[in-house]
Amino acid sequence: MAGGAPVGDGDYNAEPNVVPLVDIMLVLLIIFIITVPVATKAVKLTLPTNFNEPTETKPEDVSLSVDFTGTVYWQDSPISLEKLGQYAAAEAVKDPQPEVHIRADKRVKYSYIANVLQVLQRVSLLKVAFIAEPPHADD
Repeated sequence: MAGGAPVGDGDYNAEPNVVPLVDIMLVLLIIFIITVPVATKAVKLTLPTNFNEPTETKPEDVSLSVDFTGTVYWQDSPISLEKLGQYAAAEAVKDPQPEVHIRADKRVKYSYIANVLQVLQRVSLLKVAFIAEPPHADD
């Protein structure tokens, strides 16, 4: 018989060759052993549970308010962002600098608050605090 044709029934191997399969499984096992601890690592933090601590307001502190429409109020008087920059620059040169308390409507767009913060940062007014009301029992 020519061409390497099988001569008898004993020449065929009916058992699967599992050596390559075992090699692949061992490589995958090693990869998983290395990568799983890295993927599950997280920074463990204990976050504060107190939502709002009472803020002591001093007479020299500046009160800024931003309503839903983006109107800025300096000590309860509506002003433009240009005027805000002028008023904030006058406060920034004081020693010590007064603290700016920002009260914002909870529905106000973030861009309005960002504009106010940008003006305060531009004139180097550093002490800024956001004022929030504590949660009510009926909420």
